[in-house]
Amino acid sequence: MAIEDKIKLLLDKREQAKLGGGQKRIDAQHRKGKLTARERIELLLDDGSFEEFDMFVTHNCHDFGLEKESYLSDGVVTGFGTIDGRLVYVFSQDFTVFGGSLSEAYAQKICKVLDKAMKVGAPVIGINDSGGARIQEGVQSLAGYAEIFQRNILASGVVPQISAIFGPCAGGAVYSPALTDFIVMSKKTSYMFVTGPKVVKTVTGEVVTDEELGGAMVHGSKSGVTHFVAEDEKEGISLIRKLISYLPQNNLEDTPLMPCDDPIDRLDESLNYFIPDNPNKPYDVKDVIHSIVDYGEFMEVARHYAPNIVIGFGRFNGMSVGIVANQPNYLAGVLDINSSRKAARFVRFCDAFNIPLLTLVDVPGFLPGTAQEYGGIIIHGAKLLYAYGEATVPKVTVILRKAYGGAYDVMSSKHLRGDINYAWPTAEIAVMGPKGAIEVLQNKKIAEIENEAERLSYIQNAEQEYKDKFANPYNAAKYGYIDDVIEPRNTRFRVIRAFQSLSTKKDVNPAKKHDNLPL
Repeated sequence: MAIEDKIKLLLDKREQAKLGGGQKRIDAQHRKGKLTARERIELLLDDGSFEEFDMFVTHNCHDFGLEKESYLSDGVVTGFGTIDGRLVYVFSQDFTVFGGSLSEAYAQKICKVLDKAMKVGAPVIGINDSGGARIQEGVQSLAGYAEIFQRNILASGVVPQISAIFGPCAGGAVYSPALTDFIVMSKKTSYMFVTGPKVVKTVTGEVVTDEELGGAMVHGSKSGVTHFVAEDEKEGISLIRKLISYLPQNNLEDTPLMPCDDPIDRLDESLNYFIPDNPNKPYDVKDVIHSIVDYGEFMEVARHYAPNIVIGFGRFNGMSVGIVANQPNYLAGVLDINSSRKAARFVRFCDAFNIPLLTLVDVPGFLPGTAQEYGGIIIHGAKLLYAYGEATVPKVTVILRKAYGGAYDVMSSKHLRGDINYAWPTAEIAVMGPKGAIEVLQNKKIAEIENEAERLSYIQNAEQEYKDKFANPYNAAKYGYIDDVIEPRNTRFRVIRAFQSLSTKKDVNPAKKHDNLPL
């Protein structure tokens, strides 16, 4: 065969591979409002940067007539490219080939991507759109999933792993995304569940649709499995590109530093008057965040889930910072099971990848009740406590208003190796609120006062005395638990200077095989 014919054969095979399962199936994919595997990669990566691996791989199955049907790439497109010039590895499942079902060869392609990403220290982005295991291959397909899971586990905390769910993701397939750091789902076109509606109906009698059982908003608001809910795939891919901009390449690198001309000493006078006079009146802590970060840009994570705590990424003088903030606008900002889990995982991610932490505190305590106690609030609350205590990255804390009881300790207090802990003049740091405290401290005395007017007057005076003593930050500052009481309008400047001073911080945990955090 002449060289021209060999080159033509190569080019023909490339074109054949790019067609996946064929034009009819590509058209069907588009009719569902979904992009193809290669279209997703084109949108995700910088123009012309994609370098593909294993384009000519095919399956090795000879059962159930599968030997008569074979496609180049075998249902998953793999390789590397760049996002804003930074290297990433990617795999994108192709639903047009056997419904995106996973074969042994397909799994090996994904494993190769994960192995290479680990060797060079680059993030991995997996785009999921698969009907699950390729049944014709039996245990080989299941083995393929486990091989991927093992690599997800080894890569955890070493390179960032991001999963996009842009179609079905069911059965064993769900556990690979669950092992990664962030999950993005698109509304109406994606779903995740361990067992589908048919099995659910057979076993429990419940009748549910795919969307009701495992749609994007279900996992975004109820289970907390997904961190970002996108209107469509294009928005989801845009979110991934933005998320990558806040992250380092691996656990040995610092976060990317972006050019910044937003003045570090920019003042926001409104912050001085931001906290309501009434301690029970809510406000939106996101207004505080937007006020102090560079250009007011904040990328919130898991915003639909456990909204009583806010987590996400912002920048301070160009440096990426993870932000955790109690949200008085929802459940008064109390810590409960879901918010504790949500924040704990985020804190641990930031610590794993050298991302400094800013904590904004306004927490009245942990949510009381049998539902919380039976659900294990003790264990789940301990997760957040553990995450902060374990973290060795720079930790800056600002107490905005309430910091009551054990929740004060948990929210990156000085006692959990908080590096620099500030408070606004509106801060209240105490074991509990005035009303509850007086009921405990003065219970006998109050019961002895028979005249109701006198009793109410006594209670009001006692509560005011308690407020005068504890409804301010100075008692904690007296013991050095607060490093300084700062003017709210100056928060941005003080936070930036704090992080600058901590840029060379070194903190080491005791040598151990691994920890045993309260799961």
